[in-house]
Amino acid sequence: MRAAILTAVGNDKLEIRDDVTLAPLGPADVRVRIKATGVCHSDLSAMSGVLPQPVPLVPGHEGAGEVVEVGEHVDNLQPGDHVVINWSPACHACDLCLGGQPYLCTKFMIESFSNGRFRLGGDTTAFGMAGCGTWAEEIIVPWQGAIKIDPEVSWEAAALIGCGITTGVGAAINTAKVRPGSTVAVIGCGGVGLSVIQGARVSGARTILAVDPLASKHELAKKVGATHAVTPDQVPDAINELTGGAGFDYGFEVVGKAATVQTAWQITRRGGDVIVVGAGAMDDMWSVSAFSLLFEGKHLHSSLYGESDVRHDFPYFAKLYQAGKLDLDSMISARIRLTDLNDAVAALRGGEVLRQIVVID
Repeated sequence: MRAAILTAVGNDKLEIRDDVTLAPLGPADVRVRIKATGVCHSDLSAMSGVLPQPVPLVPGHEGAGEVVEVGEHVDNLQPGDHVVINWSPACHACDLCLGGQPYLCTKFMIESFSNGRFRLGGDTTAFGMAGCGTWAEEIIVPWQGAIKIDPEVSWEAAALIGCGITTGVGAAINTAKVRPGSTVAVIGCGGVGLSVIQGARVSGARTILAVDPLASKHELAKKVGATHAVTPDQVPDAINELTGGAGFDYGFEVVGKAATVQTAWQITRRGGDVIVVGAGAMDDMWSVSAFSLLFEGKHLHSSLYGESDVRHDFPYFAKLYQAGKLDLDSMISARIRLTDLNDAVAALRGGEVLRQIVVID
């Protein structure tokens, strides 16, 4: 089968190979034929080493497809089911899972660093990003990594639910619990930032400010729910105009940089909530004084995978999409082929595109 291979961390180019095979299916595994997969900034971070991954690597973690085969111990899925790939499968048995935080379970993530599911040329082991590797025609994941979804949902929309939508909408609904009538600022209008905007809109926020240096992204931000959109230099005026200088109830950072975490902190009112959604580098440090942390009364949250229990949230977000409450189609900037992935990666690095979706026949 075909797959995109990163042979070394830091490489700009992928090898598109057709001699890739899969490891044998385990008793608790499922084999999925990928139908659509997104090109996400986290994929670029895996390629550059910001998000450490073993190599050779099949990137891709945001995907959807059809179950082809299930292991003998799998009884909740069967061939033909439509599934969204869950890049952070939960074991449902550890203290984190039992305590209501399945998005923090690392059992399968850790195992994926030594358990490569792909074979190159028959005998060389290759790994899937986050244990997935959706930039391939087929993948093998534990059954917890494939969540059944309504077959009426398009493959492209289902793929977006697998990461960008769940991360962003979940940050607003699950992590921040945005209140009706509140004010929200979202820094970064990529695919995840637009999803945060949509989550804030669904939650009933009255004011949603989109902040992005590329004015070309502002129109789409408003289309999906932002009430206002500005470049970073216009933020001080927006704070005065929209909040009377007090700051926003919620400040979302969706870039993954210490500088934008600082901005989110600054534009959030006293007693407000600062939510870090962007995936940053391990050596990109941010600090706040102990005085400010206490006396400004702000609450700092991280939001990993939208704090979602995907067993509930994947189907729920799909229902919101089907009801017209979430606009997923407008977020797709291009539909491409697997062989176009190098061009797609270059375009994403350029910053102008949102979600390019690889459609696999």
